[in-house]
Amino acid sequence: MTDIPPPSPTGSDVKLAPQGEHPLRYADHRILSMKNHPQFNELWVHQRIKDKPSLLGLGEVELRDWEKAQPSAGRLDILLYDPAAKVRYETEVQLGSTDPSHIIRTIEYWDIERRRYPQYEHCAVLVAEDITSRFLNVIALFNGHIPLIAIRLSAIEVNGAVTLVGTKVMDQMTLGTDEEDEPSEPADRKYWETHATPATVGLADRVLEVVREFQPALDLKYNKYYIGLAQNGLPNNFVTVRPQKKNIIVNFKLPQSDELVQRLTQAGIEVLDYDARWHRLRVRLVAEDLKSHRELIHDVVHEAFAEYGQ
Repeated sequence: MTDIPPPSPTGSDVKLAPQGEHPLRYADHRILSMKNHPQFNELWVHQRIKDKPSLLGLGEVELRDWEKAQPSAGRLDILLYDPAAKVRYETEVQLGSTDPSHIIRTIEYWDIERRRYPQYEHCAVLVAEDITSRFLNVIALFNGHIPLIAIRLSAIEVNGAVTLVGTKVMDQMTLGTDEEDEPSEPADRKYWETHATPATVGLADRVLEVVREFQPALDLKYNKYYIGLAQNGLPNNFVTVRPQKKNIIVNFKLPQSDELVQRLTQAGIEVLDYDARWHRLRVRLVAEDLKSHRELIHDVVHEAFAEYGQ
């Protein structure tokens, strides 16, 4: 579809006061009803999303499939994929206001896909021109149990051209992590020396030595599931440690960096994975690593502190 709605008769194009070589320009606009407009249909909207998946506001996602047939069901409108976070977004689009069948269909397709492809994380995405407060309240009941995002998609006309703008009206609820968990059972150094070994808990002390080069006031904070960092009792977990019997697992809170992973791997340090959702690089360290590669570990801690330390 190449035709676009006629320009608004109230449209204007006004120059603001000059700001350098490129003065700001203001253009009037109007919001169009895609459901009631004769030149819009869902296929046209699908094509715009296929051409530019990022317009929904889900980040740098890729188009994986569309009109995907579902076993014993209909067809999934659009399947998007975030390769960094390894998340698939099962996306259903509806012109006009959302309705019960739209919600049910979105959740049903999400459930089918997550069962068929358990190696990925999955998130249901409901897209509509209008998500009423009634249905937003219903959708919110699922959130936290079903990963669900609701997006209002608006068609906006400016100077005779039309653009689509996606606005999240409900984001996926972020569940708590071990670092945020405050266990009811007390945990102390003896607890970890029993569950791991005194020697590997001692490796946490050596990590703390490096950390204190950037923030001397930090101490180890012993929790049930990990050993974190705290200053005056307040958590500051840009680095956390989980002692094991023969080594320690260390989480560095960092932006994703292939270059850093390559440096660690070339040094012989075992990189376990990177969790894009929580921005964590997870590595396994042994006593020799903290001795032979202290400068490299120093650099990693420094980057984590610069990005997420307090």
